[in-house]
Amino acid sequence: MAECERRFLDGRSAAAYFDLVTGTSTGGIIALGLASGLSANEILARYLEQGRTVFPRISRAHPVRHTLQRGWLWTKSWAVDRYDSAPLARMLDDILGDRRFGDAEVRLIVPSFDQHHEVNVFKTPHHPDYRLDWKEKMVSVARATSAAPTFLPVFALGERRFGDGGLWANNPLMLGLVDALACHAVDRHRLRLLSLGCGATSTPMSRARVERGGVLAWRKALDTAMQLASENTLGQAGLLVGRERLLRLDHVFTGTAIALDDYERAAAELPSIALDLVSRHEHALSRFFDGPRPPFTRFHS
Repeated sequence: MAECERRFLDGRSAAAYFDLVTGTSTGGIIALGLASGLSANEILARYLEQGRTVFPRISRAHPVRHTLQRGWLWTKSWAVDRYDSAPLARMLDDILGDRRFGDAEVRLIVPSFDQHHEVNVFKTPHHPDYRLDWKEKMVSVARATSAAPTFLPVFALGERRFGDGGLWANNPLMLGLVDALACHAVDRHRLRLLSLGCGATSTPMSRARVERGGVLAWRKALDTAMQLASENTLGQAGLLVGRERLLRLDHVFTGTAIALDDYERAAAELPSIALDLVSRHEHALSRFFDGPRPPFTRFHS
């Protein structure tokens, strides 16, 4: 998105060019940052500057030490969360400040789930029925959607506890599409959808899963489930609006995907991957930036 701003908008924020933005976990943080008036480039700079404090660096310069540290974190995560949430809270305070969710400059949909294992979707007040969430601070919504189980503690907001929306809406595209169709009298074939991923893997079912099964072979079934759910989301959205009106940008890793907490590898690899994706899809992307969208009406504030 930062590269799109550079190529199409002379560095201006991309938020004004979309009617609705939805994001889960780190995508939710980025969506909130854009809706608060920051450019994607400004958000990217904060990620690169402060990301290593959220997920402390485990240097690859000493392979044995790196392996031992990763092993210790993996073992630790069986009993407690791997990381303290304080560094993330400080980074979010820096990005979002004291802004309230209802102050967003674009319609937002940000998924999470609560302590009763019930889905929860934070929605800006762009419909008369959306009466509650506008009062929350953007930082609170960001922490709720990004409280990744085993990595970070659940987030306490009043009497409620929240966890990462990625467990059920890793790709929140359909949440945005359904909201757009439910809240507005709009022809679904007039919608244009841009979906940005964080990297996927192309891993066929292993021989162990086929021939033996068991917990050990299926220990990463959650990753498989989230990837399949994302593919299903894209398929459903494409059927509703027409596949030609949906652009999905993601990178498929042929080897090991970047771990959620691997800041060092993410910072080294993802920027160049993003530049390549934008270059290969530049013409299709340019259609999303042909003019700013009108501001939305806030029904509650």
